[in-house]
Amino acid sequence: MHDALILILSLLIGWLLDLLLGDPQWMPHPVVGFGKMIAYGEKRLNKGRHRKLKGALMSIVLIVLTFAVTWLICYSLTSYPLSSLLSPLSSILIFFCLAGTTLIREVHEVFRAVDRSLEEGRAQVARIVGRETSELSAQEIRTAALETLAENLSDGVVAPLFWLAVGGVPAMVTYKMVNTLDSMIGYRTGRYRDFGCIAARIDDVANFLPARLTALLMVICAGKPQLAGFVHRYGRMHASPNSGYPEAALAGILNCRFGGPHRYFGELIDKPYIGENDRPLTSADMHKAVRINRLVEILSIIIIIAIYCLIKIEL
Repeated sequence: MHDALILILSLLIGWLLDLLLGDPQWMPHPVVGFGKMIAYGEKRLNKGRHRKLKGALMSIVLIVLTFAVTWLICYSLTSYPLSSLLSPLSSILIFFCLAGTTLIREVHEVFRAVDRSLEEGRAQVARIVGRETSELSAQEIRTAALETLAENLSDGVVAPLFWLAVGGVPAMVTYKMVNTLDSMIGYRTGRYRDFGCIAARIDDVANFLPARLTALLMVICAGKPQLAGFVHRYGRMHASPNSGYPEAALAGILNCRFGGPHRYFGELIDKPYIGENDRPLTSADMHKAVRINRLVEILSIIIIIAIYCLIKIEL
């Protein structure tokens, strides 16, 4: 039970740190380092011939390197007398890998900003979405923020916790590299279509189960299991094989409509609509969505603790 207790303690501490601190700008963050490595590789390699091959090699090397380095660091701390350092390190890495609080704060700020002025809303939502925001309406700004909140619940909370349960802290940190690669080069635009296609496919595989699990937990926490059919119908209509499921769950919970065409890097990307009720979104919808996010976080933590306790007891 000793290993299970270390992981449970590390998980609780890491989650509480994210709950209280989010991502402090003054603190060095591994994901920022991941982003710099990806940007450097993309600038050097995304040109000339064989872009798909070069993008695939870069992605695979970064993913394997991330897992190897994290595993070696954690493994080196398992021997006495360094074993006492494993729990604090694991707590910090789990904290870095969770991204629930920061996004919730950003979404709050988007709704406050757009209530003040359209320009402030556009500038604020540009901090959390990849689409172009210069021509978004107030409704589109609120929709973009809530879509991102739903997607981030999967990418920033449930998926990291899922991979923590599957492969421990090294798998969790490696997932963050996979997700960062996708968020930076996994676009279907002229610049990234070839170079980032393998990174996008790897991210699709890594998020396949977590995205569907997120949607399930969302409808359970909302007390609306009858939305399962709605989620199945609209979730698979999304351009992404995964993002549509948590977005569909939130659209069903709020009885609203997400999706539609958006502009990325100067190109118009046509996305199907999720839901049918194109009603105005309000701050009340945002608060409801945030409440669902927090409940899913708590339920996910409880599930992982229960799983680790059961596994270790059986062993």
